[in-house]
Amino acid sequence: MEKERLRNQIDELVYEAIFEEEKEKKLTELQNKLKEAGVTPKSIYPLYQKFSEKFLGFTVPAVNIRGMTYDVARRFFRVAKRLNVGAIIFEIAKSEMGYTRQPPLEYATVIMAAAFKEEYPGPIFIQGDHFQLNRKAFFSNPEKEKEGLKSLIKEAVSAGFYNIDIDASTLVVLEEKEVKAQQKWNYEVTAELAEFTRKVEPSGITVNLGGEIGEIGGHNSTPEELRAFLDGFNECFKLQAPGISKISVQTGTSHGGVVLPDGKVADVKLDFNTLKTLSKIAREEYGLAGAVQHGASTLPEDYFHLFPENECVEVHLATGFQNFIYDHPALPEEFKEKIYSYLKTYFKNEWKEGMTEAQFLYKTRKKGFGAFKKEWWDLPEKTKEAILSDLEKFIEKIFKALNIVDTMNFIRPLF
Repeated sequence: MEKERLRNQIDELVYEAIFEEEKEKKLTELQNKLKEAGVTPKSIYPLYQKFSEKFLGFTVPAVNIRGMTYDVARRFFRVAKRLNVGAIIFEIAKSEMGYTRQPPLEYATVIMAAAFKEEYPGPIFIQGDHFQLNRKAFFSNPEKEKEGLKSLIKEAVSAGFYNIDIDASTLVVLEEKEVKAQQKWNYEVTAELAEFTRKVEPSGITVNLGGEIGEIGGHNSTPEELRAFLDGFNECFKLQAPGISKISVQTGTSHGGVVLPDGKVADVKLDFNTLKTLSKIAREEYGLAGAVQHGASTLPEDYFHLFPENECVEVHLATGFQNFIYDHPALPEEFKEKIYSYLKTYFKNEWKEGMTEAQFLYKTRKKGFGAFKKEWWDLPEKTKEAILSDLEKFIEKIFKALNIVDTMNFIRPLF
């Protein structure tokens, strides 16, 4: 009875917690109520342990939701429930938390509420994506930059983020001749932050950790870089505890895609051979679950089946869903123009020389989700339904291509 009452009230409770006073208090209270109702975030570590033994034939989608988070997450859970999908990761990057105005406690609580509303029976995975160090700030004051990230890790874990991708790939020094010397700052800092995470994780939970060897958008990663990073990490990580269980690599994508002057995204030549090779090395030589692909959501739909075929354990998807919402014909033009006008006024310093207006708006419109968060949530139900019902079809195609349909019966018993 209590569960049913909570389910009937959840829409209003989420809205109040985010947009009314005493936000942190209300979010904490709501998260506690959801936990009492049996909704608890999990670490995907047990599943990735299975992947480390052999590739399981499917790729786990990791989805960054930047706007209309509750409504969009509900559709993901709805499709997952219908297709018997056992694992979706809901993630948000350190940078996204800022420009979408979604701190860890808010994001985790909203995802949990969406799962509860849709009565999703599977485990709920919430992830910190690109918990990244700023290169300039780090080399100016390493301890200060590391302490800032440690503070975020502690806050995120406390909120229910039991999956964290540590990204020190920004510290790679390509000017060094030796590959291990190039990766030195990367693996040393990743190991330090991994040890810190182990010390703040709750009793009985092994936070699933990832590392990254090449900044997304740079040159394609190599086996030499992978081995140099993992050998260095293993030398530095001193705890008698699990280290990282997956590794993000660069194979030809960039976040958001490469934007042409007309605002359209250029075709990408993604190196799936590199992805498969690195995934196999990570799994067979180092006991990891495999390689992770970032920046993939703007790829053509007929690429997605290639991720499981090439033994990719996890694929990160963000901009494609953002584009779907912004470009949907049901989104009111006057609302979109209001956002674009705001971006042209407040982010004009990001309008680089030679960049067309279409390119500028494509690059910056992700920042329209935070400034207009309430307006996105308050869009008319008819408008939202038109967008979200079509989004469901897009989600279904991706789930099927990643071969994750009908995995619930295998995955659920692990948790």
